[in-house]
Amino acid sequence: MIKVGQINHLEVVKKADFGVFLDAGDYGTVLLPNRHVPEGTQVGGYIDAFLYFDSDSQLVATTETPIAQVGEWGLMKIQGVNATGAFADWGIKEKDLLIPFSEQRVRFSEGQNVLVYVYTDKASGRIVGTTKFNKLLDKTPANYKQNQQVDLIIAERSDLGYKAIVEGLHWGMIFTSDVFGKLFVGKKLKGYIKSVREDGKIDLSLQKIGVSKMDDLSQKVLDLLKKKGGFLPLNDKSSPEDIFAAFRTSKGTFKKTIGGLYKQGKIVIEKEGIRLS
Repeated sequence: MIKVGQINHLEVVKKADFGVFLDAGDYGTVLLPNRHVPEGTQVGGYIDAFLYFDSDSQLVATTETPIAQVGEWGLMKIQGVNATGAFADWGIKEKDLLIPFSEQRVRFSEGQNVLVYVYTDKASGRIVGTTKFNKLLDKTPANYKQNQQVDLIIAERSDLGYKAIVEGLHWGMIFTSDVFGKLFVGKKLKGYIKSVREDGKIDLSLQKIGVSKMDDLSQKVLDLLKKKGGFLPLNDKSSPEDIFAAFRTSKGTFKKTIGGLYKQGKIVIEKEGIRLS
């Protein structure tokens, strides 16, 4: 099934001096201009092409990859504003993405970077963007378990920490006390469910919590030690940045973990790092 606003695997059905024509199913054929045609393309072959409607409502194909397809979020830079709305660079050179004024939580200005959700407007059939995420999220119960790993997108910063989109379905919060490493709006990363409150609000963590967190990290430390010949230049004196780069965890958790491994006799803590016993 052909999906406009997404990348499709399309058959080449005809070649012309100015490009190739692709089979777009019920939409007929669509031209892929020469500048986008991969070298060696032949009739009968297949090309992964992104489909969208141009300003004249004509179906267009490109091999450029958008920052976000229909149904996805992406961080985009505002290129300009007119009486219709703001226009964002979504990775397609020939066409910016319209964010109508009615779909903006705040008014944007040229040069801003904003997180945008891309969708197809049912009334007009146009591919547009929105920053009004509340109408998209928390429409179903948050049936998550503690320590369940989830996909996160950092959506905004607040006085409490960072609001994140959980699995593309719900709002969640990473409180300042649970933040480590570099977070910024638009960043996609893995996280863990810390708790789901009675009111349905979700608290998030960037690492597992409780005993399971320690056990998981202990095994990662031991595995990396074995891989590195029995020594790692990391210990309780290392910087939070170096520890995060190696294990994606906080310094506090790392210190407790290697302390536990030391007590179990599995490692030796030295001045320059840790070593397998």
